[in-house]
Amino acid sequence: MGGAAAAADDDDAGAGEPSPTPMVVEVVLRTIGPARPTTLRLPSLISVRDLRRMVAAERGLPGERLKLVLRGKTLLDRKGDGIEDVVVRLDDGDCLMVAVMPKPPAKHLQEDDDDDDEELKFQIPQTTNWWKRKIFLFLREKLRLPDILLMAIFSISLKVWACIILWFSLAPVAHRWDLGPIYILGTGFLVILLNLGKRQHGDLSAYSIFNEGFRELPGTLNAERIDRDIRAGQF
Repeated sequence: MGGAAAAADDDDAGAGEPSPTPMVVEVVLRTIGPARPTTLRLPSLISVRDLRRMVAAERGLPGERLKLVLRGKTLLDRKGDGIEDVVVRLDDGDCLMVAVMPKPPAKHLQEDDDDDDEELKFQIPQTTNWWKRKIFLFLREKLRLPDILLMAIFSISLKVWACIILWFSLAPVAHRWDLGPIYILGTGFLVILLNLGKRQHGDLSAYSIFNEGFRELPGTLNAERIDRDIRAGQF
């Protein structure tokens, strides 16, 4: 009986003792900007949410836009599952970097930027054939081709594409017969000749040798005209 009473007294004495207080450490706060570093006394174990709130209250900063960096790592409020709060252990003398994220632009400005981005994207005409539209959507949505490449693909006519395919088909034949350089030079001359264009009746060429009677364009300056102006005293 005496031993039981003594044990009960010991239990009552233990229950009456105060619970140990959490250890408090001193942390250095460094805010990105012209503000000077300050110290803040915090519990050694603290959730990031409470840490953010205490730092915001200490510095008078907006807590929802604070970014905290401790030991080179950005502190997140919650873990990956988004349910459990993140708890960090602070040591005496730790340096906590504090940055204020800029405010996002207004909603109507974001919508305007999205509209501008849509306008800058390459779009094929509405009158394009259905099969071309399907190819275009496949290349842009599935293969994620850049707009500059889509523009190059759909700006070329089918006739030109057929010539390109034919050229690449005949290139191995020319290489087999050791006619590669001649094949490339002939292609270059052919491209030049096909892109000379046609002059309408009455149009003059910039080169007088191609004009009837070697007629020159008005204002053409050459040695003959300079000689004529000198003889006439107009130079």
